[in-house]
Amino acid sequence: MSRLAILIVAAGKGVRAGGAVPKQYAPLAGKPILRRTLEAFARYEGALVQVMIGPEQASLFAETTAGLKLLPPQTGGATRQESVRLGLEALAAHKPDFVLIHDAARPLVSPKVVDGVISALEAGADAAVPHLAVCDTLRKEVDGQWVTVPRDGLMRAQTPQGFRFATILKAHRDFASQEVTDDMALAALAGLKIVATPGEETNMKVTTPEDFSTAEMFLKARETTLPDVRTASGYDVHKFCEGDHIWLCGLKVPHSHGLEGHSDADVGLHALTDALLGTIADGDIGSHFPPTDERWRGADSTIFLAHATSLVRDKGGVISHCDVTIICERPKVGPQREAMRAKIAEVLKMDISRVSVKATTTEGLGFTGRREGIAAQAVATVVFPPMVLK
Repeated sequence: MSRLAILIVAAGKGVRAGGAVPKQYAPLAGKPILRRTLEAFARYEGALVQVMIGPEQASLFAETTAGLKLLPPQTGGATRQESVRLGLEALAAHKPDFVLIHDAARPLVSPKVVDGVISALEAGADAAVPHLAVCDTLRKEVDGQWVTVPRDGLMRAQTPQGFRFATILKAHRDFASQEVTDDMALAALAGLKIVATPGEETNMKVTTPEDFSTAEMFLKARETTLPDVRTASGYDVHKFCEGDHIWLCGLKVPHSHGLEGHSDADVGLHALTDALLGTIADGDIGSHFPPTDERWRGADSTIFLAHATSLVRDKGGVISHCDVTIICERPKVGPQREAMRAKIAEVLKMDISRVSVKATTTEGLGFTGRREGIAAQAVATVVFPPMVLK
């Protein structure tokens, strides 16, 4: 599993907002902007969260972030660029694989935007930046005359901007003397492979007093939505055959028999794959990987689970929790339980605390009680973008 770091730049004075405190500490619909921004990333369990703050802001920061799991704050520099570099240097000892660099003044960033950046990095990009097309007519003054600027190909960049950690740290070190407006510009100077990911209009930067009103309007719109939480189940059975091991929840488990099946006959992963497909109403494992197709003979079932996971995420889903129950007399699942949980978490790219593996017997009843085979049932819970109430 890739280790993720999140760097929040909150060291500015925010004078354009016109408040009594820096804008990142100003209330937005009753809650400080910085608090809302950090809560937007709280779902990424296990991520390292580093916040860069301004001089003499320690007490404000402590009050604003009480109860949140964060690294100790670091003092930023005179410019945003310097603050980011200092933050990356502070994170270097933790050796993260990826880092997301985000403006504290963008409190409405959605999971869809963040996940799009992370997915691009996992797919091999050096850098990933949310973009929005420029829709307004653009003009500039030339020799006292206003002329129209062609907007074809023009995009607006947002944050979080995601990077492979080592490459962006090197870029900040190599080009520290060159003043740029964002980290993507440094990535371009370093020749990194940059991928554009979808941004959102609601992922606005709160800068002026008018922006506060707009952001509060977006927040009220969110209050008129319902969370789209879907739960689905899966069930699978395979009978014993000759052999000396079985595959169970991604692990090779020694046993007196094997399990008969076209693939590796992993009942646990098959049941969980069907549960995930159920959350998007996209058939079952057999419709995606037909047993008549020789490509899947003896196939590793983690392939099936990874495919279902990808389909869920492509539709904007976030896997919140999964639960697998193995039903058999033998082998005993207990000694392998934690390794099974870890394997499933690795394939699903989620924290192990959200993966449950249990086992039970049927007290000698039925085909599992007679030790003729193994059954498994699974339940998956997936959260999708909210449904708007009309």
